[in-house]
Amino acid sequence: MSSTDAFSFWDGVYAARPAAGDPRPNARLTETVTGLPPGDALDLGCGDGGDALWLAGQGWHVTAVDISAVAVERLAALARSHDLGDHVVTVRHDVHKSFPPRRFDLICAHYLHTPFALDRATVLRSAAHALRPGGRLLVVDHGSTAPWSWNQGPDTRYPSPQEVAAGIELDPGTWTVERADAPRRIATGPGGRTAEVTDHVLLIRRTA
Repeated sequence: MSSTDAFSFWDGVYAARPAAGDPRPNARLTETVTGLPPGDALDLGCGDGGDALWLAGQGWHVTAVDISAVAVERLAALARSHDLGDHVVTVRHDVHKSFPPRRFDLICAHYLHTPFALDRATVLRSAAHALRPGGRLLVVDHGSTAPWSWNQGPDTRYPSPQEVAAGIELDPGTWTVERADAPRRIATGPGGRTAEVTDHVLLIRRTA
């Protein structure tokens, strides 16, 4: 499938959702970042914008990218409405083909899953290389299928955080895995529906 197909698919996903006036940040982000000194952050697959807005509210300067024009346009408007326009830059970007050419103190990739071709290992490796020394890469993946997920395939397999880390193939002399686990939580989906889900959490720090 082409990039055009992916653009159209994700634009359709977000267009079908009501715009969130105050989207919530992901729990794994807030528990990881709270207490860290703010700097420059990259939000890969910013979606509804809850993570980017929360980071900006904590003083981070955020570059938020998504393949969906609907998503990035909504987030830009939300940032302005929350008086955070100076802290959030939104860019429509296909990370399968290129990567933002900057250095960051934090890069987060929450649920960077797609039905289209995506070399995730290469994307995450690029993210790790885009960290400044001391910077962190937070990767949060689905570890189970929520009832409202677009992916309901019975044979879906979710690689463990350890498998994801191994696939990135980073030099342990330069990057350190600080966390790799599979916590559970109660998630809220469209229409307020709730379900218990598993997250696969990987936190990597650039040490040199």
